[in-house]
Amino acid sequence: MKQNEIKFAYNRFSEYLKKRYGAKVYKLPVCIPVTCPNRDGRKGSGGCIFCGEEGAGFETLPETLGVRQQLEQNAQYIGENYKSNRFIAYFQNYSNTYLALDKFKMYISEACLGNIVAIYISTRPDCINDQYLEFLSDIKKEKGIDIVVELGLQTVNYRSLALLNRGHGLAEFIDAVLRIKNHELETCAHYIVDLPMDTMSDVAEGARVLSALGVRQVKCHSLYILENTVLGGMFKRNEIVPVTMDEYIERIIIFLEYLDPEITVQRLIGRAPQEKTLFCSWNTSWRKIYDMTMERMKTEQRYQGRLFNYLNGRTCMGGFQ
Repeated sequence: MKQNEIKFAYNRFSEYLKKRYGAKVYKLPVCIPVTCPNRDGRKGSGGCIFCGEEGAGFETLPETLGVRQQLEQNAQYIGENYKSNRFIAYFQNYSNTYLALDKFKMYISEACLGNIVAIYISTRPDCINDQYLEFLSDIKKEKGIDIVVELGLQTVNYRSLALLNRGHGLAEFIDAVLRIKNHELETCAHYIVDLPMDTMSDVAEGARVLSALGVRQVKCHSLYILENTVLGGMFKRNEIVPVTMDEYIERIIIFLEYLDPEITVQRLIGRAPQEKTLFCSWNTSWRKIYDMTMERMKTEQRYQGRLFNYLNGRTCMGGFQ
């Protein structure tokens, strides 16, 4: 995107999809029987402190349905209501590469239907290796389907990663991104911009790291706190206090300003299941927060990539002006 195209705005996922596929494209969530290494004891137990029992899949169909059946049911509903016939198969819940390679191959192969233009796979940075990536690269070439690996990072602050009980550090994320790029696949990073233990500098550094690594997509989350989680207990004991809505808006704008303008932003604000939520979006609709963010960016003439001026030795003598 050129600078005059992104002023007062950001590189929206919906616009990327239209340009990439020439039509409206919708994600279809897929749930398979899988867990995470910091839930089953390999790395830890209980999962990340913010993760509920259903992981991130509160909008998915049950895993007892096969991959093909889930996709066909969701495609019929979405197609009829939104007049679309092109879809992304989104393996959403938990760590979708944390299972035997033969089973992973089976599930991914089942998703290669005629109306599927891309497969997005959510997982952890420490749960993917070259064997899985080689298979995905072959699928991309043989089926002509785009492959995007969505990696949960959440923060670049190593102390915050430990507090969140992620069970991995920044090194694993860097390694995963580089390996994914080596196999000519794309990466989407998940990032929580309003962690109370992070500072505004951490947020800016997160955008800088993602940009330097060449991540192609980002999904931003606003922190939500669920009942029956470690984070929920901390919240009830006042051991953790969410940032204000105004600070969240400022953090997301700072994040966008430092982010490479070529990176596609899938989402700015997260959602949570209302019946199990202790805190989410300051009891305000995501649309209102989104509109307030866009209005501030427009009023203050801020946009994605405005501060993207720090790579390629920008301070070299006799270099860039």
